[in-house]
Amino acid sequence: MTEQDAGAREQRLARWRSCAVLHVDMDMFYVGVELLAAPHLRGRPVVVAAAGHRSVVLSASYEARAYGVRSGMPLTRARALCPAAVLLEPHRQAYEQVSRRVMATFAELTDLVEQISVDEAFLDVSGAVRRLGPPVGIARGLRARIREELGLTASVGIGATKTVAKIASTRAKPDGLLLVQPEDTVAFLAELPVSALWGVGARTAEVLTGAGLRTVGDLAAVPVPRLARLVGPAAGHHLHELASGRDPRPVVPVREEKSLGAEETFAQDVADTRVLHETLLRLSHRTASRLRRQGLRARRVGLKLRWADFSTITRSRTLAQPFTSAHDLHEHGTALLAELGRRPQAVRLIGIRAERLEPAGDALQLSLDGREEEWGAAEEAMDRVHARFGPGRLGPARLLRPAGTRGAPAAGPAGPGPGAAPGRPGPNSQGVDSRVRDANSPPDGLSW
Repeated sequence: MTEQDAGAREQRLARWRSCAVLHVDMDMFYVGVELLAAPHLRGRPVVVAAAGHRSVVLSASYEARAYGVRSGMPLTRARALCPAAVLLEPHRQAYEQVSRRVMATFAELTDLVEQISVDEAFLDVSGAVRRLGPPVGIARGLRARIREELGLTASVGIGATKTVAKIASTRAKPDGLLLVQPEDTVAFLAELPVSALWGVGARTAEVLTGAGLRTVGDLAAVPVPRLARLVGPAAGHHLHELASGRDPRPVVPVREEKSLGAEETFAQDVADTRVLHETLLRLSHRTASRLRRQGLRARRVGLKLRWADFSTITRSRTLAQPFTSAHDLHEHGTALLAELGRRPQAVRLIGIRAERLEPAGDALQLSLDGREEEWGAAEEAMDRVHARFGPGRLGPARLLRPAGTRGAPAAGPAGPGPGAAPGRPGPNSQGVDSRVRDANSPPDGLSW
């Protein structure tokens, strides 16, 4: 190879590396996984949701979306919009298994993989272009491999920054690929609505459009001080940078876990304190098991309640000692519930969270009675039983039911609050992970 050829090759590699951020988003992931077991339903309107009149849509096929069905929509509304839709029960374990295979495929291309949720991730392939070629070729090969090996489709956006790549993947859906070159970035962004920018929610979009700033190009053209007056100094500067095509955030392979939790929507609004306590206990065990499985412990407990009128409150407390046990999580969750006093309404949804997470391997100063070790050891033994014999073989005695009564609410006097009939846990309870959902989650938190 001549010196001139070598120089041209290095220039080509440098150009590829300047636009090497991929955002890969699986198409209708939950529906796609369900259709692997029901291929005869391909091409038909399909809705994935738990049965029950209080359930919400987890995902919908594109055929169902054509009727207006959307994730997070009440199932009753989805049925009204698309009566012909086939309802499929969700299988969370299958989604997690397929997700691990998808992420493992990404990891074979580059070690710079930032998983955003169960079905999407950023990839920085700048270090792989010498070996695998241009990013667009890498993306094409990746999409073909996902289709051939997993039977699923993915949309990919490629850009110089994470913001551009994410917007590009949205524009490429379904089952598409879109490359936005660095020199085309500003023009690509300019005509988009302000809501297209990552992080601009409904409220911020309303403020911006109310001020006459309807497109990303409008944001890029307006002086930063004016944006600061509208949305605050930090947000104003950040939005102006994004609108101008500048986003310095790198692809970060390891995302710090901020919190883990679980929540449950009741089939009927609940006023019975005993039912709430038992639900918190079940959710606490689910959350604590995930803590231990991921090698984490927590220092703060959070409680979430959604009232019958859909208004939501949260409460939290920081503990002197970090914990991994469901016992501690439940004890402080029920204490937070008691601190609310007389509840003004029946409860539609209840949730528990373990927050301020840290590696469980770090040194821990035990309390004087050392009960962290006792509860932790007991629950770790229960984890081992579940791993060997399956879930449901061992659990708290308070959650055990006589044959034929499983799922029924516990009997007992009504707790604080109005005299609404106690409900039973609904079928649409799900674990909640902060990496997957944020504060903009729809009601009932079921849009994964």
